[in-house]
Order: sequence, then structure tokens, then C-alpha cells
Amino acid sequence: MIIPRQVFLTKGVGRHREKLASFEAALRDAGIASVNLVRVSSIFPPHCRIIPRKRGLAMLSPGQIAFVVISDNASNEPHRLISASVGVAIPKDPEKFGYLSEYHSFGERERKAGDYAEDLAAQMLATTVGVRFDPDTSYDERKEIWKISGEIYRTQNATQSAIGDKNGRWTSVVAAAVLLTEEV
Repeated sequence: MIIPRQVFLTKGVGRHREKLASFEAALRDAGIASVNLVRVSSIFPPHCRIIPRKRGLAMLSPGQIAFVVISDNASNEPHRLISASVGVAIPKDPEKFGYLSEYHSFGERERKAGDYAEDLAAQMLATTVGVRFDPDTSYDERKEIWKISGEIYRTQNATQSAIGDKNGRWTSVVAAAVLLTEEV
């Protein structure tokens, strides 16, 4: 059984005339281009903790398989605003699992996209820990309900936005939660 005990958040942006090379450049900027990425679903494991990006990157070895919850977006439209975000919601009880969410958008700056990604993760967590809320209320209202409930310990996000290259080269953005595993 492989269970992640640590996770780090990272983000990056890349530009190139080819879409794939632009994505690769964004992965390089995020520091994760040298590992084989395996996309996984959005569970933040019990007893897992978030560590600083620099420390997490130092724990990776070229060629290794790394499990990630990753969001990416790309455009070759000049001046188009793109964003990619990963949101995190961690429960108060470390025995319980939390959630990671992926979100990408056009026309949203980092703060708006990041808040939305956090909101998505918190909504998923709220439904599993029994916090009732109206999904049609504002994000700020829901956030207050989650704080009052005491069930959600923390939310955060990693978000990268960029404006499309003025000459029409591909612009790519990535945001990722890299799950560091150990065999149990």
C-alpha cells in the first residue's frame, strides 16, 4: 500500500511555439518536469501534511513516478488571461481525509481562481463531515459557515495565471499538489 504522508504545492508558466513544449516549460517552471507525473483523484490523505515547495522538490529524483493532482490550461490567443489552480481543504480531525480540487479558467486572475478552487475543495469536504450549507450562497458566506462549524481546519491554494503571448505562441500554466509517498 502506498500512502502519501507529505504534499507540496507548486505552480509554473511556460511559453513556446508548440503547445507540448509550452506545457513542458510550465512544468520546468514548477520544478516537476524531471519526474513522471501520474494524475490521481482528489483525496488529501489522513495524517498528511503540507511541506514547503523547496523541501518537496529536494525530495524528488529524476525519472521517479510522482503522484499529482494537477490543473493545467493553455492558449495561443494573444493577450488571453488563463489560470490553473489546485485547492486544498484539510479537516480538523487528522484521522479523516480532506480534498484537493483542480480548477482552470479563462479571464480570471489568480485570486479569483484560487478562491474558487479552495471553495470547491471545501464544498467536497463539508459534505463528508456533515457541515450543511447552501451552495447558492456566496463563497464568503460559505467560508464563514465552515469556520463556525470547526470541522474544516484549513484551506489554501496554489494558482498560476498568465496572459497569452502577444505574438500568438502557446502559453501554458500549471498548478499541482505533489503527493510524496512512502511504502507501508
